[in-house]
Amino acid sequence: MAGFEPATARLRIECSTTEPHRRRQSPIIPALTYMVEPNSKNRSGKRFTPEQYARLKAEAATPYRGLRKFIYVVFGASGFIGAFVFLAQLLAGRDVDAALPNFALQVGVIALMVFLFRWDQQPRRRP
Repeated sequence: MAGFEPATARLRIECSTTEPHRRRQSPIIPALTYMVEPNSKNRSGKRFTPEQYARLKAEAATPYRGLRKFIYVVFGASGFIGAFVFLAQLLAGRDVDAALPNFALQVGVIALMVFLFRWDQQPRRRP
């Protein structure tokens, strides 16, 4: 058959640069080997500006801090709204037996979120 290649054929990617290349083997197809050209943008001595480096270092020290703060604020606001509703029920004298434990729970949620938010603000001490 004309044009038929055996299954053992290898893919070869040619490049016209004179820079050294690294050979990599595909993790999915072990028989596939390809050349990787180093990215000239990343080869400079400085990769990040000092501001970018400080931001990355802070994120590595406390990952997802912004997300945690957002969750604390949202849950605290939810507790505040719930406490306001149950306080209004208590002041109106409607179903006090059910409103009082719910009000206490909402105040507990607010206190917990304030505690966690402040605890997350404190710098970490590494041993």
